[in-house]
Amino acid sequence: MGPDPTSEGGPRRRALITGASAGIGEAFARRLARDAYDLVLVARRKERLEVLAHELSERHGGRAEVQTADLATPEGLAAVAAGVAESPPDLVVNNAGFGTVGPLAQQDPEREAREILLNVLAVHQLTRAALPGMLARGRGAIINVSSLAGEMAAPYSATYAATKAFVTRLSEALHEEVKESGVRVQALLPGFTRTEFQQEAGVDVDSVPRLAWMEPEQVVEASLQALERGDALCIPGAGNKLLGMLQALAPRWMGRRLIGSMQKRRLVE
Repeated sequence: MGPDPTSEGGPRRRALITGASAGIGEAFARRLARDAYDLVLVARRKERLEVLAHELSERHGGRAEVQTADLATPEGLAAVAAGVAESPPDLVVNNAGFGTVGPLAQQDPEREAREILLNVLAVHQLTRAALPGMLARGRGAIINVSSLAGEMAAPYSATYAATKAFVTRLSEALHEEVKESGVRVQALLPGFTRTEFQQEAGVDVDSVPRLAWMEPEQVVEASLQALERGDALCIPGAGNKLLGMLQALAPRWMGRRLIGSMQKRRLVE
């Protein structure tokens, strides 16, 4: 996938992954290490990153660098963005993010602000930091992890859905801007994926049909295949693709009422 495979004796490709300590980010790290990438692993949880970095280096022989940072803070974001701008990786995976569930009026304002900083500003700034160097050398790729939730207004997940709508639209626009340059930008829109995200967001996983779930490794595989094709959007899984089509066809009022009703019922239960 991505740039041409590393030739024997040639320079190894390098990927930076945010939110690499678990879930989709960890799955990207494992897959890219297997594909002969050197890695820069970014997250807040230093111990998890160090364990993962050591394992991947031992198993695949590449370099795995740990960069502990809270991307929802100006200091953490600036430090990572400076490194990306100085030495742009071949691939940036903007995966770090979280969601909140419940009526907006009852949410912690500080947590909501962190959600916007991490899901929106960090993605924007790291994308902006990577692009000039990638464009100058005529190659590179950026995968911004969005969500199907961003395709329609989502009452009781209003902030999360809004942040992911931003990520998708930004990525689509940049894809069009740079598509003739050799640089690729992809918005990855997973649906329900078995990660720690649901627990942190307070989602009742038992209320979601089993067939709706995907594993992180399946999401990563779909993303990298779509990147190879040069697709601007990747919706992994046949069920999610169908849902995405229905979201696009449904009247906006119908979509938000349906999602609001489902979310409210889950909160009550």
